[in-house]
Amino acid sequence: MTKFHTLIAAAATAAVGAIGTTDQARAQTRIPDDQVIRNVVLVHGAFADASGWRGVYDDLTARGYRVTMVQNPLTSLADDVAATNRALNRQDGLTILVGHSWGGTVITEAGVHPKVAGLVYVSALSPDAGETTGQQYDGFTSPPEFVLDIGEDGYGYVAPDSFHAGFAHDVSEQDAAFMRDAQVPINMDVFGATLENAAWRIKPSWAVIATEDKAFSQEMLHHMADRIGAKVTEVSASHAVFMTQPAVVAETIDEAAREAFVSAR
Repeated sequence: MTKFHTLIAAAATAAVGAIGTTDQARAQTRIPDDQVIRNVVLVHGAFADASGWRGVYDDLTARGYRVTMVQNPLTSLADDVAATNRALNRQDGLTILVGHSWGGTVITEAGVHPKVAGLVYVSALSPDAGETTGQQYDGFTSPPEFVLDIGEDGYGYVAPDSFHAGFAHDVSEQDAAFMRDAQVPINMDVFGATLENAAWRIKPSWAVIATEDKAFSQEMLHHMADRIGAKVTEVSASHAVFMTQPAVVAETIDEAAREAFVSAR
């Protein structure tokens, strides 16, 4: 019996925020008192920070989940995994681990943590062990709207003139301007780091795919979701789906929390 299944058995016996989501969150039905998986850890991707999860956080906490958001330094895969593991170590039981975009690579590596019961990929990358994140792009053509501006120090931003169209076309110009100017750059070397683990090989997975994503091609998103055997939810949204469609993302996380325990027994 693995550490993961041992924990399952023990549990069985024992800033840019989302727009206009507060009222929706308040209306959510609370989870049952006896639901086993009650913890959620959210991992953001490149060019953003954890404040973008506000709408998802509001929805899930209104349901009764304990939600923790990781602030990735975006300096290396190892650093982001370490930040995620610190959050997982603080959980008091089984947890659903969620990643957006680059955060998908992070949860793939960190998701072998024994407290992780299931994985949710939100328009996210999902390499295999022995692969790099950059390899996931092989054979696919990225949409032309997504353009990076990489500095001499190797850190990348979404090019300012391309940010609204490429990252978050479904927000207002004012919100896109704030998000553009609040970008967190990522060390582009992370895309060449080789993963040691692929948690999706041992944990059940779900995927939310934004059908208007301009950071990844639809073919690439579906290829990755199919390979990991994820249960897929599609929603009309930009790459910033974790901000612009928080109700859909939260509903998928809730589904994962209700089903991951059953699938792992």
